[in-house]
Formats: sequence, C-alpha cells, structure tokens
Amino acid sequence: MAQSKKDKQDDLLRAGIAGASYEAVQRYGAAAKEHLVGYSGIDNESGITLQKSLKSIQAQGTNDAYAFSIRQQKAGWAAEVKDTAASNAENIIEGKSTRKIRHDDLPNTPANHPLFDHVEVDADGNLIAGSGSQMKFIGASESDLTGVSNAERALKKLQSKDFQKYIDNDVTIEVPKDEYQQMIDKATEEISSLQNQLKTAKANGNDKAIVSIEKKLNNLKKLKKNLRPSKLTREQSLEAVDNPELSTIKSVANISHRAGIKTAETAALIGGSASLVRNIVSMCKGEVEAEDAAVNVAKDTAKSAAVGYGTGYVGSAIKGSMQNSASEYTRALAKTNVAGTIVAVTVSATKTLTRYFKGEIDGTQCLEDLGEQGTGMIASSMFTVIGQTVIPIPIVGGLIGGMVGYALSSATYGILMNSLKEVEFAHEERIAIEKACEEHIKMIREYRTQMNKIIDEYLSENMEIFNESFSGIKDALAIGDVDMLIESANNITSSLGGKKPFNTMEDFNSKMRAGETFKL
Repeated sequence: MAQSKKDKQDDLLRAGIAGASYEAVQRYGAAAKEHLVGYSGIDNESGITLQKSLKSIQAQGTNDAYAFSIRQQKAGWAAEVKDTAASNAENIIEGKSTRKIRHDDLPNTPANHPLFDHVEVDADGNLIAGSGSQMKFIGASESDLTGVSNAERALKKLQSKDFQKYIDNDVTIEVPKDEYQQMIDKATEEISSLQNQLKTAKANGNDKAIVSIEKKLNNLKKLKKNLRPSKLTREQSLEAVDNPELSTIKSVANISHRAGIKTAETAALIGGSASLVRNIVSMCKGEVEAEDAAVNVAKDTAKSAAVGYGTGYVGSAIKGSMQNSASEYTRALAKTNVAGTIVAVTVSATKTLTRYFKGEIDGTQCLEDLGEQGTGMIASSMFTVIGQTVIPIPIVGGLIGGMVGYALSSATYGILMNSLKEVEFAHEERIAIEKACEEHIKMIREYRTQMNKIIDEYLSENMEIFNESFSGIKDALAIGDVDMLIESANNITSSLGGKKPFNTMEDFNSKMRAGETFKL
C-alpha cells in the first residue's frame, strides 16, 4: 500500500516549511556556530585558531592553595571568549557585517594589549577605529561567596591606581551583566557624595582638598560613562570554566529556540492558509460544517507551527555544527537547506517506520516509502536554494523551491521504482505511473492555490507578473524549453528589483566555459 494522499500532503507541507525556514535556519545556524568556535577555539570555515578557547581555558592547571583566585581569573578569560561569540552571534542574527574579536586573536598583533581586550572589525577584517574595549570581572572575594558586594568592590578597584590608565585613555570597560546596574547606582551615589564634599571644601577654602576631590569626581564620572554590561553574568562566566560543554550547549539551545520561534510563525502561516483552503473547499462540497472547519484550521495551524519550531530549532543547531565541520564537503552542504530537510525527513521516516512496526505495511513498502521521502526531501533542499535564487524573497522563494523540489523528485522516484519491477508487470506499471501522475496533477493544482494565497501576503502588488511568470514556468517545464523557464523566472526577479544572473542557457554555458565568477 503506497503512501496515502494525506501522508503525501503532510510530507509536501513539511518540505514547504523546511524550504520557507531556509533563511532563518541559515542565519541562526551561523550564529550558533560562533559558540561552537568559542568552545573549540577552531574556526574551520575561516581557518583561524583562537589563542584561547573555553576548552583550553578549562584544561589549564590550577593550584589548590590559590584555587579561588585562579578560577576567577579563568572566568575572566572565559567571559572574553563567550562575550565575543555572543556578540558575533547577535550581529549575524541582526544582519550586521561587523564582528567583535579578542585583540590577542588579531593576525600579526602582539598579545596582551595594554588597553584593549576586544576590538571590532568590518566585513573586510579592517580594524574599526575607537572600537576597543576592556573586560573586567574583578569584584569577587573569597570572604564573600554570595557575591553581595562584588559590584561595590569592582567599582573601588577600577578607581585605584592600577586601573587609572583606562580612565586616562577613556576606554570602554565591560563588566558582568548582573553587576552593571549595581555599579552604576553605586557610582551615582559616590558622585553625589563627592559633590557635597566639594561644596564643603570650597566653602572652607581648602584648596588641597578641592584639587583631590575634583580629580576623584572627574575620574568617577568618566568611569561611569564608560561602563558597559557584557553579554555574561558572573555565574555564566564561572560555568563556562567549570563546564564549558554545558555552557556551550545552553548558548546554542538559546539560539535554536529563537530560531524555532521564528520559523514557527512562518510555518503557522503556511499550514494555516493551506488548511483554510482545504476546509473552505470541503465546506462548499458539504463535507464539513463551519464549526468543524474552524477547529480543523486551528489544529492544522498549531500542528504546522510545531513542525516549524522543530525545523528551526533542530535545523539551526545542525547547521551550526555543519558550518564548523572539519570536512569541507560538510561545510559546503551547510549552505544548502539540508539541515532543515533532515528534520523533515526524520518526521516522515518515523511515521513510515511506525506503520511498518504496526504491521500496516510490509518491508518492501517501508523501504519504498522511506526512499521516496528521502529523495523528495533531500531534493527539496536543493530546490530551496534555486527558489531563493530565482525569487529573491526568503520565505516565498524557499517555500516554492522546497515544494517544487519535493513534488518533482517524489514523482521521479515513483516512476524509477516502478521501472525496476519485473517485465510481466508492465501493464500494472503503466497504470501505477498514470495514477501517480494524476495524483501529482491534483497536488500541483491544490498547492498552487495554497501558494498563491501565501504569496499574496508578500507579493500583492506583483501578482499579475507573478501569475504570468508562474504560467510561463509551467509551460516551459511541459515543453522542455529552458530559455523560456529562465525568462519567466527572470521576470519575477526583475520586478522585485533583483539582478538577472543570466538570460539564456547559452549565456549560462558561456559563463561556465569562460570560468568567470558570477554570483547567483
């Protein structure tokens, strides 16, 4: 027994969700990769090895006699590493091209800069003037294990002679996130006290006291102005020393959760609109009552949101790992939609295996269904990238690419499987192929309606061009006219302000033969 229509629709929807999640999985996955680099100290993508990593910091020795102070020093180093990863992760998520880097990790630069722990670089790796900052996690005391007075002690140390150079050079100082506001409040309180002391000294004509108080006051005002909260609390910095693996997992999980929320929103739109179409049709046919249709739409929307969350959460974590893989091939795959597709394939495969273990299908049918789902979903990841290229809108291009790739490759797989049957089943083979084609025609019609509904949310002003181009693409596929397909896709790209990479197949072949570089 072949996959039911409902199962095929579910697989197609999951492929569409995986496709529409492509941009978010890529972005949040790249952000998660920054934390993996911070843990290992190796950026396989850029070929850079960091001077310090969470792994190497933990591996450094200790001394029982000075265990507390050594742990605090390590926490300061770990904070530098994790703050770098967290800052760059946020820049990636927000689409910023600048990156934060530990000064010691700059190429051809002496270690231990006297003023800066961190600097920022632009997209080309050029140092951004005035971006230097110092990180100070210095308030802990073995006599105050609760940390109640950490902020007060840190503020006092920063005003001491040993730290005067940072004030004199107007250096930004990053402190534990959970102690920052306490330090600001304490500085405000001390400034007010010094101002009152200054008034008294002036009233008494005490010139020596006036000079001393004014210096303290000016230093403290400058210090307060330059304080910044880091990305970490003191507790998080200590956890990064004691259990760097757990610390990294938490950071990746946090980013993956945000990716899941993002993709759940998109998936709810896709699944909800698709369900709305199906249920409206069923209502018109008298197959379902309005109340039941509303419940169905709500259930389908929630189900799609859950699938979208899983795709974003797991997909971004997988993508981050693949992007920092030691394998060049795996890193290349990370640029496709294979991470999100893995999630979709897993869900579909689980359903098929469950049916097999329940005895609902035999071993042969189980393998055939798994093969159909696998080839369909994997090809959808490739078509997602194509969809992103010809339609430069992340959600719409990915959605269409994912669905088209799945539908086309599944149909192809079905035909190939039937072609492997014995010769005596040729008549059954022909009937099966015809039935499969009929099903795919129905699916194409149904999902074109659904896709138009979704696309209308994004392309309301370009629907005429889109419909004409969509028809052109369909006709081109039907008659095998590659130039017509390229022209139709280019019409969409041009209408949305995109740049056409090539105009004809001959144009494409010429560029490939010439070896010239061009960006899709």
